[in-house]
Amino acid sequence: MLEIHQFPCLSDNYGYLLHDPDSGETACIDTPDAAAYLHAAQEREWQITQIWNTHWHPDHAGGNEAIKAATGCTVLAPEIDAERIPAVDRIVKHGETVWLGEWDAAVIGVGGHTNGHVAYHLPDAEMAFVGDALFALGCGRMFEGTAPQFWTSLTRLKALPPATMLYCAHEYTASNARFALHADPDNAELQTYAEEIRHRRDAGQPTVPSKLLRELKTNPFLRADNPELQARWGHPGDAVATFAALRAAKDTF
Repeated sequence: MLEIHQFPCLSDNYGYLLHDPDSGETACIDTPDAAAYLHAAQEREWQITQIWNTHWHPDHAGGNEAIKAATGCTVLAPEIDAERIPAVDRIVKHGETVWLGEWDAAVIGVGGHTNGHVAYHLPDAEMAFVGDALFALGCGRMFEGTAPQFWTSLTRLKALPPATMLYCAHEYTASNARFALHADPDNAELQTYAEEIRHRRDAGQPTVPSKLLRELKTNPFLRADNPELQARWGHPGDAVATFAALRAAKDTF
């Protein structure tokens, strides 16, 4: 089975090392802090062979050059963002497949936070690395994309198997939960989830990864096609407008 090492980076990022014991390959999922990644790999005696970038922001690709210099690894980056990502060896785009040993990962275009953002879905491992496109109870700010584009991206993630574990890039869940309760206050499952999050954070525990099935029931940004939420936000029958209203409200919440 694949092994995942998750560790804090910078102020609120998570770093991920994905290791295949059979092939000995290890992939960095983004590179917010080169030193932290190299130290984590060294502690486990894992050889970093690849970097899978989700998008161009420096807290996701800023460690590429140092890690590549230290390990000789291959750097993968999304096509649209690649010009702003250091040390790229291979450009990937929606619909393509990447490999870690014998494990395949589908590249999913999830533009909106940045235009070129991608996620990596490993179906046989029931996991997806979603960067800043989707968070537990939230989604990324719409820095570059449009609401229709971002909603299309989220519908692609919504269509993954419900058992998929979502590995997002930041520990934002507590603040996301506060907005989600504001956006969807009558959601009983959300209320239960938010309480669990509060207890986990009080205990210093991570809230990531999260299961897609739970996010589908509680994450307001994934529920923009829900008639009750649409009515509450004044856009009956319009998922894109509901998503746009939710995203704008979260920006100033």
